[in-house]
Amino acid sequence: MAEPHHTEVTLTGYRYSVYTRIVRLALIEKQVDHAYREVDPFTDPPPAALLALHPFGRVPVLTHEGFVIYETSAILRYIDAAFSGFPLVPQDPRALGRMEQVIAIADSYAYWPLVRQVFAHRIFRPFLGSAPDETEIAAGLAAAPTVLQALEAIAAEGLQLSGKTLSLADLHLAPMIGCLALTPEGAALLAACPALHRWWQVIHRRGSYTATDPGF
Repeated sequence: MAEPHHTEVTLTGYRYSVYTRIVRLALIEKQVDHAYREVDPFTDPPPAALLALHPFGRVPVLTHEGFVIYETSAILRYIDAAFSGFPLVPQDPRALGRMEQVIAIADSYAYWPLVRQVFAHRIFRPFLGSAPDETEIAAGLAAAPTVLQALEAIAAEGLQLSGKTLSLADLHLAPMIGCLALTPEGAALLAACPALHRWWQVIHRRGSYTATDPGF
């Protein structure tokens, strides 16, 4: 096993942010020692310390020996390139293309219905003591099958989301699928996608995933 990297790395994030969790997964998988600074980006205005790092007041932000980088996909690419250890970007062009495709699907089509609609209203809002909006849940559940079937096709192909290899695609998607799987409706939809469900059974048992559980 490779030795952990002892460098000045700080991750600024929000505990309940799936994007913060995505970066934490990458840091753990690459065995990068890092400090963590918690901020709440939903305050109005965002904390001054966060705005000093990110002009749009969002999380996560990575700082490495004075170098500051934000936007999750950019951070992941940087982590993989800047630190030695197990590579998280495949060399095969088709696998690389599928990796980028999964990340784009996750950001463009999965995050909103799976996380912000189904999970946020079924799990997170009640967790915070707020009432869910069933209309939002219904809208998210209506959009979810198209997303899951697109990911199912990729998982079945085997170039990515196979559970046999690990790439940035796995790390980027896992927290979003994890949010959906916490809901009974989402778990049922996921179970209907055999290849994606097999991948999920592998990825959610990894040490990095269990170590970053936000505790819902």
